[in-house]
Amino acid sequence: MSTVSMADVEAARELLRDVVRPTPLEDSRWLAGRVGGRVHLKCENLQRAGSFKIRGAYVRIARLSEQERARGVVAASAGNHAQGVALAASMLHTKATVFMPEGAAIVKEKATRAYGADVRFAGTSIDDALLAARAFAAETGAVLIHPFDHPDIVAGQATVGMEILEQCPDVRTIVVGTGGGGLTAGISLAVHHLKPGVRVVGVQAEGAAAYPTSLEAGKPVALERMATMADGIAVGCPGDVPFAMIQEYVDSVVTVSEESLSRALVLLLERAKLVVEPAGGAAVAALLDDPGAYEPPVVAVLSGGNIDPLLLLRVIRHGMAAAGRYLALRVRVPDSPGGLARLLADLAAVDANVLDVVHERTASTLSIDEVEIALQLETRGPEHCERVLGKLRETGYRVSISED
Repeated sequence: MSTVSMADVEAARELLRDVVRPTPLEDSRWLAGRVGGRVHLKCENLQRAGSFKIRGAYVRIARLSEQERARGVVAASAGNHAQGVALAASMLHTKATVFMPEGAAIVKEKATRAYGADVRFAGTSIDDALLAARAFAAETGAVLIHPFDHPDIVAGQATVGMEILEQCPDVRTIVVGTGGGGLTAGISLAVHHLKPGVRVVGVQAEGAAAYPTSLEAGKPVALERMATMADGIAVGCPGDVPFAMIQEYVDSVVTVSEESLSRALVLLLERAKLVVEPAGGAAVAALLDDPGAYEPPVVAVLSGGNIDPLLLLRVIRHGMAAAGRYLALRVRVPDSPGGLARLLADLAAVDANVLDVVHERTASTLSIDEVEIALQLETRGPEHCERVLGKLRETGYRVSISED
């Protein structure tokens, strides 16, 4: 049973009243057309420090005693919880040390340092960083601020659920990205007590989906490995506190592919003019994958917007490829004057926009009288891709699709 009560959530709401901003709930006509009814975006990507994490972090640190705060706090995070803890600690005048996995987004590391935290690197995953944070806490007496597995954290995140119900009283389905489970547990707890008929659906990345197996087993089960661009929800094992609530209150947990995550991010940029990180777009990815599965009105939670610009470029490219709007291919042509010009003219004839061209003359598989040209093209969608490929093959070119 839940270790967090609605009294805890209401107390957290009061504690956060002058700390966090109630984030907007934006209408999404382009998603509504797919789902067949109203869809709203809960923009926690516009929250202070760029995600919902400040809510739980502030509540947890604010409820420490003066003696505990004097010893400082320590956290482990790939970035969003790190920033939430760093900002909350600075507001509450306590020292914060944050362990991040190697390879954490530079933008998240720099923001965490800017809020005043001492950032250290440990391991390659959140779980590795958490082990280091626990060791630091044992050695120094600093209080561990867990990213999701504590009642105060869940109570703080539950205030997102309260806001959703106030902003969209007739909501029927809430879809939310799920990592360790603190946000999903908090929202489901608030919804269960305030409006129990509302369906709550958690969304995990296919390459880091610990909840489906854990729910089937009836207890948290650790993953052996993880691989996803959505570092904000890449958690290898559910926490005991959120798992109990998700098991009790959440209707289902679904998974989405990397292609779906990147496609959602691109569409949010284009159609909603909103910047999110891959984890922040997980709920929208689920709606795009199976729009008929969610009864409207639907609220999709955009949990975070902290994304490194270089990663954003790669994800946009990946999302365009997933949507059939980006085509990378290799074409062999005679190594003679005018060969490239003829190829470009043939591409122009089918309205393919050439983004990049690279010549390869030294491969052992090439004849001495031919050259391989690597092309990156912008297209309008899958049908246009097929038309481009058909035109090239019809003209006699040897074409292969490139992975890059």
